[in-house]
Amino acid sequence: MRTGHTHLFIPGPTNVPETVRQAMNLPMQDMRAPDFGDLTRRLFDDLKSVFRTQSGTVMMFPGSGTSAWEAAITNTLNPGDRVLMARHGQFSTLWVEMAQRLGLDVQVVDVPWGAGAPVREFNRLLAADTNDEIKAVFVTHNETATGVTSDVAGVRRALDENFHDALLFVDGVSSIGSLEFRMDEWGVDLAITGSQKGLMLPAGLGILAASEKAMLMSRTSTMRRAYHDFADMVAMNADGYFPYTPPTQLLHGLRQSLDRIATEGLDNVIARHRRLAEGVRHGVAAWGLDLVAEHPSLYSNTVSAIRTPPHVDAREVIRIAYEDYNTSLGSGLARLAGKVFRIGHIGDLNEGMCLTALSVAEMALMRAGTRLDLGAGVAAAQSWFMSEHLAQRDFRVAAE
Repeated sequence: MRTGHTHLFIPGPTNVPETVRQAMNLPMQDMRAPDFGDLTRRLFDDLKSVFRTQSGTVMMFPGSGTSAWEAAITNTLNPGDRVLMARHGQFSTLWVEMAQRLGLDVQVVDVPWGAGAPVREFNRLLAADTNDEIKAVFVTHNETATGVTSDVAGVRRALDENFHDALLFVDGVSSIGSLEFRMDEWGVDLAITGSQKGLMLPAGLGILAASEKAMLMSRTSTMRRAYHDFADMVAMNADGYFPYTPPTQLLHGLRQSLDRIATEGLDNVIARHRRLAEGVRHGVAAWGLDLVAEHPSLYSNTVSAIRTPPHVDAREVIRIAYEDYNTSLGSGLARLAGKVFRIGHIGDLNEGMCLTALSVAEMALMRAGTRLDLGAGVAAAQSWFMSEHLAQRDFRVAAE
């Protein structure tokens, strides 16, 4: 029999704050009622702040982030269009597969799992595309499988330096609302996320923001679509309604989540994710283990993908943590299965929770055959968190 809480340290779905869970615990309501828009219109406005866009159009499709991927593609591109994409992890791979299945001509750049989006290679290919045959460039901002964050702004510079008119698509499922993301400043045309990551909700909403250019392209796109049609969605959203039944409870939860983000301040949310992630990374370094990310400049602040020693099966680490210590750690995906486990540090999280993740991971690693000093990772993270706290306190005192 399990007692206490089961600890969730996967990179999504993430922990749902109690206030958000309570906000969703309400009777069903009429989604055609005259006052329904009082709830939803503010959501669209406040989501724009999370995407950091003033001119973009935000839409919410019942579904996961993958549904938002499909909506972005089918509303702005045409069958046979050439698009430029990179494969460097499981989710970038899945995006390539979707684009191919939807009939796009995908020009794929394969790079090692652990690398980021290949900005220089994208630059070279865009420079060679003198006839603007490439209609869109896709970037996985935060590759959840490898714990790698890519340089979206760098891809925008590559487009601008080559005077290229391709649309810029960004998968921000595990970054938006947690990492630095600036839609307008970076010239992103389609930005995609889901409710179950930084927005601290259950899965069920695929959320996207489309630039004015993308909305213009949606008027002439000939790709087949029905449920995901931008025009139907925008026409109804103007008054706060949806062209089909929305997940009303999730919308109430989103209201509470956005209020929490606003109260903490988005810049502070981003800084907290950086601080917590760095503490976890200090712990991993103290174990003597490596991250999948090839360089510190690529480290993700929402998930750490940790390589186990060659003789240790990461699946055994995950099993021990779950069965014996009531703790869910993220698994290694696809080619990383058995070689990697992941600690998700995204959403509603604090220092104590990260220390719990490291503590349980240490025990599971040792029982699975890893040689390490018990408590080393926890102590390293504690030292980091304490130094950060003291530095912040000294900064506040100096400012006063």
